Amino acid sequence: MLDIFSMTIKRFQQQRRIQVYLPRSYQLGEKKYPVLYMHDGQNVFRNDEAIGGVSLELESYLDATGLDVIVVAIDQNSEERKNEYCPWENGAYSQKFLGAESSSFGGKGKQYVEFIVEELKPSIDEKYRTIENQTAMAGISMGGLLTLYAACLYPAVFKNLYIFSGAFYANQEKMEDLLEATDLSAIRTLYMDCGTDEAGIGTFISKEFLASNHAIYEVVKRKFPAADFKVLEGEEHNYRSFQKRVQQLFSFLVNEVSL
Repeated sequence: MLDIFSMTIKRFQQQRRIQVYLPRSYQLGEKKYPVLYMHDGQNVFRNDEAIGGVSLELESYLDATGLDVIVVAIDQNSEERKNEYCPWENGAYSQKFLGAESSSFGGKGKQYVEFIVEELKPSIDEKYRTIENQTAMAGISMGGLLTLYAACLYPAVFKNLYIFSGAFYANQEKMEDLLEATDLSAIRTLYMDCGTDEAGIGTFISKEFLASNHAIYEVVKRKFPAADFKVLEGEEHNYRSFQKRVQQLFSFLVNEVSL
């Protein structure tokens, strides 16, 4: 079941659609549930409203598996996505991908994450039967960059992290510096992956994209040795590829049960 409503992001003075997936068991008792927060909400649950026509199809997946989890998906603002999902203005490293003459973007990520932690999460915890200290976050591409950033700012809140094909290149320098300065000992699960052909077979951008992810992972694993990074041979930067990895998003349910 999807519960859909709009919420004002006060820092941006704009409405944003929020979709909340509730498992079938939710109506059958008083059980509380862990929560997974996800970005790019239009592309999380259903293909018919997905940007580009292909989503992760999580509604069908969760209905079929019967997993006891609440998923909160926050719609993107297509015009502001790069600004909201990048904590800092893009740096020199990004010029490898975009060219020296590319326009700048980014810098609103902190406000966006603060909205999730200070406004959205308290509202979700009040409205639904959640386990408040069992909170995961997942993101794709620049949503992955934002997810890792959120964990650095709030490691006691987002303890289980899932990053598909993280577009770290946009804030590579700043993200590495932040990771070096952050204590990640409160993290329980940190999964990253990247395809070998993100921008096509054998392209310069594909090689640099993978190198960017490797560099971030090298810092992450020094701070959190249990972090998992997978290089996915032949996988590209599209939702057909991302769909293949959705099972990974819910490995934290096993981890939480064992605690």
